[in-house]
Amino acid sequence: MTDDLRCGGSKTLIVDADAGCRCEQPSLHCATLDLASPSARRSPLLSSRALALLTLVILLMLPACGEKSDATAGPAGAPANAAPPPPEVGVVTVAPRTVTLTTELPGRLEASRVAQVRARAAGIVLQRLFREGSDVKAGQTLFRIDPAPYEAALASAQALLLRAQASQTQTRAQAERFKPLLDANAISKQDYVNAVAAQQSAEADVAAASAAIRSAQINLSYASVTAPISGRIGRALVTEGALVGAGEATQLAVVQQVNPMYVNFTQSTADVLRLRRALASGKFQRAGTGDAATVRVVLQDGSVHPQPGKLLFTDLTVDSTSGQITLRAELPNPDGSLLPGMYVRVRIEQAQSNDAITVPQQAVTRGSSGDSVMVVADGKAVPRPVKIGSASGSSWIVLEGLKPGEQVMVDGFQKLRGPGPVKAVPWAPPASAPAAAGSASAAASAPQAAPAAASRAAQ
Repeated sequence: MTDDLRCGGSKTLIVDADAGCRCEQPSLHCATLDLASPSARRSPLLSSRALALLTLVILLMLPACGEKSDATAGPAGAPANAAPPPPEVGVVTVAPRTVTLTTELPGRLEASRVAQVRARAAGIVLQRLFREGSDVKAGQTLFRIDPAPYEAALASAQALLLRAQASQTQTRAQAERFKPLLDANAISKQDYVNAVAAQQSAEADVAAASAAIRSAQINLSYASVTAPISGRIGRALVTEGALVGAGEATQLAVVQQVNPMYVNFTQSTADVLRLRRALASGKFQRAGTGDAATVRVVLQDGSVHPQPGKLLFTDLTVDSTSGQITLRAELPNPDGSLLPGMYVRVRIEQAQSNDAITVPQQAVTRGSSGDSVMVVADGKAVPRPVKIGSASGSSWIVLEGLKPGEQVMVDGFQKLRGPGPVKAVPWAPPASAPAAAGSASAAASAPQAAPAAASRAAQ
């Protein structure tokens, strides 16, 4: 008896009642039962049991045949040994454009004018006449010191002036009386000279008393401490009842002019020399007129100050310890949002190029042997040495090594497998990554939400 069964959907298992079973697949081992033996032929019961046992063995072996068949078979409609598709890499097509050479440097804000309010008159502080942290005007009264001693000194100087004026009147009258007597030879010339000298001495006493009055008035005015400049005043350094000005000019407060503000920053000598050579060779053009380059300030929270500034000067001396050149820029601050002492980042536009080629910074590999990029040509990514200049935003300015129209690889470096072919696709800026990630997560969560909703509905 012979029966043909399918083994794994592709191989044939032949069951022969006389010779046992065999499988056309070489790796399949079949249990063999000799049904032609005399004992099997003599016992019909034994023959039926042998057939049942053989059928069970065949059923147990069929899944093993199917698994091997499935493992050897490839995807539906595809050859088993087909090559994988080329990896996709993000590229940008370089093209010349006008860029502004922007240098970002650390800096610190400084008030354009700073004045220390000090007590020039000794005495007890009677009153503070300002609100701490407010804006004050030049000449505004800030503190009032006890004026009583200075008022008394002024009254004494005024009294001395009256005495000097009285003496002046007397000596003048006497000199006038002596003059006709001298003409008539009624007195000696010496008496007349003494009368004139007394008159002049009295006039000098009047002038000294007038000066003493002026000095007393000045000291009295110092009892009212005023703001030397307009600006924003800080906290009060003394309180009412404090003795100030005794032996020294006690500091009472500080007034700072915060509109406009100064920002001081430094730039390395190497960068300055490189920029000057590029300007001299014609690769770059000077931004703006003269040295009045445009300055932008980036605050610590990443926001940009809305008011642009201008470069005031570049120091002529290089710091011998750091090799840096100090620069200063003036920045409008009408709303007072910028405060002295704040650390900021300064973006200064020093030059511009009309035909510059730029590539994203992540596309450039920088090393000790030089800079290079991966250029996609003829379906393959090949390295290309380039010469990098300064930065322009998040891109590098390429001075040499690239031509317009070439495709530079920006993303997908981890997908490269040697010098094999690649598939170039346009590179998307990182700004679009969050939106894509959000849509992908929503799509991934949708299949998981459906079974959960179904289970809730079943409950």
